[in-house]
Amino acid sequence: MQLAALKHRTESEDCFVISPHHVRIRFHSAKNDVAKVIVHYTDNYLDTKTDKKADLKLLGHGQVSDHWGITLKAPYRRLKYTFEVIGKDGSHVIVGDRGISSFNSQNLNADSSYFKLPYLHTIDMTTVPQWVKQTVWYQIFPERFANGDTNNDPQGTKKWQPSDHPGREDYYGGDLQGIIDHLDYLQELGVTGLYLCPIFKASSNHKYDTIDYLEIDPAFGDKQLFAELVEQAHKRGMRVMLDAVFNHLGSQSLQWQDVVKNGAKSKFADWFHINQFPVNHIQAGQKAMPNYDTFAFEPSMPKLNTANPAVQDFLLEIATYWVKYFDIDAWRLDVANEVDHHFWRRFHAALTAIKPDFYIVGEIWHSARPWLNGDEFTAVMNYPYTLQIEEHFFKKTKTAQALVAALTDQLMLYRDSTNQAMMNMLDSHDTARILTLAQGDQELALQALTFMFMQTGSPCIYYGTEMGMTGGNDPDCRKPMDWSKKNSAVWQQVQQLIAFRKKYADTLGQGEISLTVTATGLIKVVRTKDVKITAYFNTTTKNVALTGQAILQQNFANGLLKPKGIAIEVE
Repeated sequence: MQLAALKHRTESEDCFVISPHHVRIRFHSAKNDVAKVIVHYTDNYLDTKTDKKADLKLLGHGQVSDHWGITLKAPYRRLKYTFEVIGKDGSHVIVGDRGISSFNSQNLNADSSYFKLPYLHTIDMTTVPQWVKQTVWYQIFPERFANGDTNNDPQGTKKWQPSDHPGREDYYGGDLQGIIDHLDYLQELGVTGLYLCPIFKASSNHKYDTIDYLEIDPAFGDKQLFAELVEQAHKRGMRVMLDAVFNHLGSQSLQWQDVVKNGAKSKFADWFHINQFPVNHIQAGQKAMPNYDTFAFEPSMPKLNTANPAVQDFLLEIATYWVKYFDIDAWRLDVANEVDHHFWRRFHAALTAIKPDFYIVGEIWHSARPWLNGDEFTAVMNYPYTLQIEEHFFKKTKTAQALVAALTDQLMLYRDSTNQAMMNMLDSHDTARILTLAQGDQELALQALTFMFMQTGSPCIYYGTEMGMTGGNDPDCRKPMDWSKKNSAVWQQVQQLIAFRKKYADTLGQGEISLTVTATGLIKVVRTKDVKITAYFNTTTKNVALTGQAILQQNFANGLLKPKGIAIEVE
């Protein structure tokens, strides 16, 4: 048995409180190396000889590890536990708080062998809003969704042409009125959450170079119109998530312009990371580096010093303002990983004090454990998970077995409740559209989308996916919405998929998940809670025999699941 692979960490994603009297435990071993993992557990203040024992369940096979899990009951809200591990080679050990020891009664009964949970504090539980687990998000890039009011069109606004390939500086006139005008459409599609890219006053069409966070950009409307949007969305059972970047300001902001004018004497000089005064003026396209820290190397986006209490207070005023006065339900935070943890903890406390079930999503493209311990973000945009789906379905760079192993490993990085709140998407304003990634193959795009909808987490559709829109990387993925494709075959399939997700929201939102590959090469996803949902995906190049009846399917008939096929059963 590979002893170095036996791993468990208490009070972490391997051991977390799920109720006042229950703890979820995970254990990890080398792949196909361990026959059985047994946990021995009792109250902290009782003799170890009073322990109970139970077998852990094999949760899945990762790339190099097997993952095991169990839920333990703690009647007195205290717990100590140790693991008995039996290898497939017959070796037998105890894995405890002080390391690995031979299995015998003396070592098993030693209190020092036991991991300790001194008390199950519910205030320390990592909790997520219940509503998020049942939400299907729809991401809107406001400038390209719908032009509801031509009176606020920027100068040079182009004709609404979904076939265009937009440039970085192009405007098409999308606005808040356009979103309001299509709320009935979104309700018919079935989505229950609206994720709006930034709507605040800014210099660009994308609005990530904020000038004033407390004003709606005039090209989009005003606060009265936004208040109407939120009210109308809520009436339709839709939550509203706004997008903001608190990592940097736009160079046209009042604060940065004061620094440009007054240099080191500016009252905002300490609001930024300035390496030298005066700050240099760099035009787009010039090769010189700014003498201040920025987002990437973009001189128009000077980085904020979020360790400065004045900056923190400024940003928290903004964050709470839109909750207090407009009743938004969530924030999506751009470049969230480049802001200090101290600020995010203040951010979380301020928002949940106003709205305990507020949803906070960070944009992080890598493993995000430091941000997901319950006191910063609820979840992140789950790119490390969903991009691997694309690697198998679209790019063919990952086999089915490799995909299943990687996704299983990824699920072990976070607590169950965190996984249930993760924001899953296959494309966004920052990526190429899935139909383009699928090289125009709509069946393949729908197969990947359906696979994503079967995963743990809150699924998100990028505007126009239901219309079969295409687009390469930014800015091509930001084409004007193609409203001519409503009720097309693709639209109807996406609507059916959303309806399925909502119908079985409890199981798909909170149920257990098992990812495997069948002997015939099908990817099999099993979700269990109130019902058992089994989904098969044929990503091979051949027809595969499959018994049973599918209530949601693609390319499945007469007992054969064809390539790019989907068959989903419910028991």
